[in-house]
Amino acid sequence: MRRVYLDDAGSAPVLSEVADALRQVPEGNPSSLHAEGRASRSALDSARDAAAHALGAHRTEITFTSSGTEAVNLALFGAARRLSKRALIVTWAAEHQSVLGAIRRLEAEGHEVLVAAVDDAARADPDSIPRGAGLVSIGLANNEVGSIQPVTEMISRAHELGALVHVDACAGPRWIPIPAGADLVSFSGHKLGAGRGGLLFVREGVRLEPLLYGGPQEWGRRAGREDAPAAVAIATALAVCAREREDRAPVAAEQAGSLRDALRELGGRLTGSTPQLPNYATCAFPDRRGEDLLLALDLAGVAASSGSACASGSLDPSHVLLAMGLTLEESLGSLRLTTGYATTAEDVTHARAIISSLLARTGARA
Repeated sequence: MRRVYLDDAGSAPVLSEVADALRQVPEGNPSSLHAEGRASRSALDSARDAAAHALGAHRTEITFTSSGTEAVNLALFGAARRLSKRALIVTWAAEHQSVLGAIRRLEAEGHEVLVAAVDDAARADPDSIPRGAGLVSIGLANNEVGSIQPVTEMISRAHELGALVHVDACAGPRWIPIPAGADLVSFSGHKLGAGRGGLLFVREGVRLEPLLYGGPQEWGRRAGREDAPAAVAIATALAVCAREREDRAPVAAEQAGSLRDALRELGGRLTGSTPQLPNYATCAFPDRRGEDLLLALDLAGVAASSGSACASGSLDPSHVLLAMGLTLEESLGSLRLTTGYATTAEDVTHARAIISSLLARTGARA
């Protein structure tokens, strides 16, 4: 059976450039003095330089982590624990659970927090940052519906108020550049086509309380043996994204536009709005269950995802879609199709035919 992968936002397939680079990485401990260790250290240093170049940063501003979730947590806990507990920590209701989970934990520790509302496209308002803010966390784009956030305006407003800004760039850097000026920016390797690892940009002069204690690795921000292959993978992926996003974004926009047209014709309510990541086609079907659609698509050869998540045998509605004002029924019938670097026009045509056929046969939810 032919398979079409339309879940790039869930996890991007490993780039061929990353696979090639990983074949050259030695597995020695970068802290060891023997030849294998020195080779691993050299690979790690080269990866740090490459990542810094791709991000327009200095090498000392690059910290490699195990994942995007760890990068987010290091940014938020690391910055917040150096602030007064009276300094307000601000984020928005449609942010990723790694952000919201960290914020809830900080609140339990006694920090003042504000989880502000979003509009019907999951977009945040810079004017909702109040005086007294000490740390602001905003996504580059919403991971479920692809709405691009007003990050430049957020940075300007927050800095006017004397607050630090964390940008969660786990979603979006394959397709759009990251505005300059943020104090902390987190990345996820598997969202970039690296398959592994994470990275946190820490602006020069910003100090963080570590999550992990031990050795002096990663400029004292993250103790533990460095994962040189993961560093090489994410640095290579960042370089590919920086080099190719301008050419690939229009192709993705055309492909996703075709998929959105099909979803609209079949009665789906499109979610997200312009500006939106170019590879996103998202909608909600109030009369169908999202997990039923996903399973049917998977059996027919199309990998997709939903705003809803199955946990312990029960379906939970998407917090993003509820924050946007969708009904419970609509949030339970959501569908997210996201194209990637390897998606072809033939893939889109094939997927459209399958989606149309399945939706025509699938009845309303009981």
